Amino acid sequence: MTLQFEYSDLLEPDQARQFGLILDRCFGSPSGKGVEYIDRVGYENFRVIEQAGQVAGGLAVLKMAQWFGGHCVPMAGIAGVGIAPEYRGSGAAIELLQATLQELYDRGIPISMLYPATQYLYRKVGYEQAGVFCKWEIQTSSIQIKERNLPIQPISLPSCDQGDQSFGEFDRIYRQQAKITNGHLDRHPSIWREAIEPSSKDSINYAYLFGDRSNPSGYLIFSQPRSGNSYNIQIRDLVLLNAESIKRFWSFMADHRSQASKVQWRHSIVDLLTLTLAEQPAIITESIRWMLRIVDVVKALELRGYPQGLETELHFEIADDLLPPNHGKFVLNVANGKGEIIKGGKGELKLHVRGLSPLYTGLFTPQQLQLTNHLEATENALLTATKLFAGAIPWTQDFF
Repeated sequence: MTLQFEYSDLLEPDQARQFGLILDRCFGSPSGKGVEYIDRVGYENFRVIEQAGQVAGGLAVLKMAQWFGGHCVPMAGIAGVGIAPEYRGSGAAIELLQATLQELYDRGIPISMLYPATQYLYRKVGYEQAGVFCKWEIQTSSIQIKERNLPIQPISLPSCDQGDQSFGEFDRIYRQQAKITNGHLDRHPSIWREAIEPSSKDSINYAYLFGDRSNPSGYLIFSQPRSGNSYNIQIRDLVLLNAESIKRFWSFMADHRSQASKVQWRHSIVDLLTLTLAEQPAIITESIRWMLRIVDVVKALELRGYPQGLETELHFEIADDLLPPNHGKFVLNVANGKGEIIKGGKGELKLHVRGLSPLYTGLFTPQQLQLTNHLEATENALLTATKLFAGAIPWTQDFF
């Protein structure tokens, strides 16, 4: 691949200044916010493209992982993608993404996730819809649950100056939920900081643990932004591990009704938390689909988890015009919840690498993907793929 632009790590303060200005313009941010973002995430996590010493654009690569089938798959989160206005339409964005994906493949990273400003661009390099991020809202006056048997206690939030280990107590609880939730992240430190740090100098975040202090069954982090003569409860992070903690969460929210008008939180498009409510007063106020790119087909399929007790094989034929090692026929052998890939086979399930993303995460069933021309398969291959990739809708509460 011959690049029109020079692709490199972000190494120099002048590069950071130039790219920070690009980010300010791309996202309509106040002057200097782009540089603040670069400093917060870290120079080492950014890549830029230049032409004749001028930064044309760049992006952040966040080293994380993502849970699928109970296994944690290494993942690169792509964030802060920005191209200077004078370089738009020049192919700069495509070259930036192609070079980044080649780097990720060379580094052995199986998958990459992002939130698209435009799906058209990312589809050109193999990303496809793969999961959901939704914002929910409910009036506190409509919450009728009153169960208060489970203890709930305030807990101090760590200072982010303490380093990455300061998230440990929250991370241990969070990982219990993440392991059983397709799409949840093994979070980058910058995402933990987003949950813990106040959104402004005038804001305060509060944190509570549910259940026994030595073995909590969940936690809650929230702020209380003003809304007229009252305030809203804006949940920054939430993990609830059993029915008792879910009920106690709702009663705790209801106990704020004298001053708080609404509770706002993030969950899947079908939120299990609302199943315990007497009626359905909660509404979705925003819904976004994130996208996934299978960077290394072999590693992605082998590192994902599969249903226990199922022994079978699935014959793929995959097309990938950007990363040639992904192109061809593969056989996925599954036993004891694990997959193993061998090259070759019958090619009974044919698809572009784009179509593999929503199959891999479980966002759409194989039958739905065939209906929309994202794959072509024999009846037996469809049934096998359904068994292998079935699960709840993949989602995350983290936006980056």
